[in-house]
Amino acid sequence: MTVSVADVERARAVIATHITRTPLLTSRSLGERIGAHAFLKAENLQRTGSFKPRGAVNAMGSLSPQQRANGIVTMSAGNAAQAIAYAGRAVGAKVTVAMPQSAPKTKVEATRGYGAEIVFAPDMLGLRALVKEIQERQGSYFLHPYDDDGMIAGHGTCALEVLDDLPEADLFVVGVGGGGLISGVAVAVAAKRPGARVIGIEPTGADAVRRALDAGSPVPMEKVQTVADGLAAPIAGVRNLEIIRRHVADVVLVSDEVILEGVRFLAARARLVAEPAGGAAVGALLSGAVKPRQGENVVAIVSGGNVDLSRLAEFFTA
Repeated sequence: MTVSVADVERARAVIATHITRTPLLTSRSLGERIGAHAFLKAENLQRTGSFKPRGAVNAMGSLSPQQRANGIVTMSAGNAAQAIAYAGRAVGAKVTVAMPQSAPKTKVEATRGYGAEIVFAPDMLGLRALVKEIQERQGSYFLHPYDDDGMIAGHGTCALEVLDDLPEADLFVVGVGGGGLISGVAVAVAAKRPGARVIGIEPTGADAVRRALDAGSPVPMEKVQTVADGLAAPIAGVRNLEIIRRHVADVVLVSDEVILEGVRFLAARARLVAEPAGGAAVGALLSGAVKPRQGENVVAIVSGGNVDLSRLAEFFTA
């Protein structure tokens, strides 16, 4: 593996002045439903509205002055786009983002607000080809939104914060897209709390990591269809997959309805606004897709809250 807990700890110092130390909240109502002690890591309150700046700032900091001067290109449905634009602005690097035309309007506007240029592909599956074209035309450095050592190490700082607040955490439940967050969390947990389990949650319509685990290597998705655009990766990351194989107990598939039940629960019972990707972990616990052991300390990572208000209203009337 190319990422160690020492990398995660170094990342913590690098990103400290650029991120928010998000709270770990208790949820008695969730705990009563699942027969365990439940905690919510509120990354929806993070800068840019998701966990992504942790990795983006760390990865941007590892680039050479020449790489920054040539500009950065990335691909994202929104949360990584905002975070990399935010990190680019912090170091004075121009950022171009390839986004699918279906990207939520709020994420598109926020990404532009951080100073990035946006180019659109018809869908998630067309992003990589568009990035390649931009690289060739502009000479930009491709900063991968999840299959990158700096990204993984930065995301692992989320778990370090959890373990500072709850050293006896037993189970981490994490939404999975390409694998950036869960691989960083798994590296930190394996080193700092080796008895704890990490379980990933993927949408049935965007199961890139589950497919990769079953096949033994990343498998490109022919179609991605899920309400959770933050979990809609077109392929699992190579680095991420290796870490997940070693340190993640399981990756479980859930329906969009399960994910939305997590969103509704967080709003109604925890007073947290979460996008579907941010509600996936809680939804999996509520549905029984993930079953904690009696009395365990369970941490659900609420990974983001970037959701159009009109869509949020639809989730509650569906």
